[in-house]
Amino acid sequence: MDERVASAISHWGPRFTANGVTAGDFARVTSGVESWEQWCSAWTEKGAEHEALGRAALDEGRHRSAGEHLAQASVYHHFAKFVFVDDLEQMRAAHRRAVDCLTDALPHLDPPGRRVEVPFEDTRLVGVLRLPHGDGPHPVVVILPGLDSTKEELRTTEQGFLDRGLATLAVDGPGQGEAEYDLPIRGDWSPVAEALWTALGDLPEIDRGRLGVWGVSLGGYYAPRVAAALGERAAACVSLAGPFNFGECWDGLPQLTRDTFRVRAGVATDDEARQVALGLGMEPVAADVVAPLLIVFGRQDRLIPWQHAVRLRDAVSGPVELLMLEQGNHGCADLAPWHRPRTADWLAARLTGAPAPTISTDDTTDISTDPLTTKAG
Repeated sequence: MDERVASAISHWGPRFTANGVTAGDFARVTSGVESWEQWCSAWTEKGAEHEALGRAALDEGRHRSAGEHLAQASVYHHFAKFVFVDDLEQMRAAHRRAVDCLTDALPHLDPPGRRVEVPFEDTRLVGVLRLPHGDGPHPVVVILPGLDSTKEELRTTEQGFLDRGLATLAVDGPGQGEAEYDLPIRGDWSPVAEALWTALGDLPEIDRGRLGVWGVSLGGYYAPRVAAALGERAAACVSLAGPFNFGECWDGLPQLTRDTFRVRAGVATDDEARQVALGLGMEPVAADVVAPLLIVFGRQDRLIPWQHAVRLRDAVSGPVELLMLEQGNHGCADLAPWHRPRTADWLAARLTGAPAPTISTDDTTDISTDPLTTKAG
């Protein structure tokens, strides 16, 4: 097993299984990948098996099963391409299969979903809109992926919000997913925020006056950027594992992450990529975040130091709470039960008036027995 394969498994293993890959498939695929050049094709082959199950279920009229199989296949094809920037043609082919599988799954999910295209500059941003059961207009959570995640990876995250009566719009922003070929990564998300605000106003099923924003990893930077741009129009924001300044983390990032950022930033060298990354910082706008903010972070994050969470907590103007998972990795995928339900409850409380979870406790938890430490801002 070469270094890049080992790095991918080490940094992102729990994320795969938390977001739809079975533990058995993860073991089977990764045990057969000896070189990074095999990564994309290995995951594409396994994704094709789940895709075949979905196509067969469609032919037999078993629509619910078809949706489940095809959505799962989409995740496998996504993980085939997620940081595979050495062969852009192969990466793009895997990405297309991920998009197609999810698109075909959407009408058959519970609740179903549909593609939404948001006009942006000279192109468009693509999202997946899902509505909870019951009459609308519904409060909505805009879900923002990170550097190497896309809307195809976020179905398990969506479900927690949908189950609590919140609509979800998972969207690929500049440098992400379907937008990554036309729009480079950018630090200023004010134009994105305004485009999303306008698009939500055109959806009669949505009450944009009850708008929450959630983001993970680099999306955990984009989410408070959107909240800063929207000001009082945003009702709540969640930042999961987001950097305060991405460029300051550069030297500690895996090479796969740095290469992926370089490609999606549209620059040629590592030094140029670092300079772009330094422009992804909250300092100029953090004081503009006035919506209630929940920061979720893992103390054992090897990509983004946990001190970035504290810096964000101390810089915003609105009410803020920090949920620090003492044993959490990057994105806290290894401890999903300790934060996903609490985060969904926290947003539901602010968007629907549901009971709120207790986030603030004494910051003295024994991490040898409990993975959770929480502290208010």
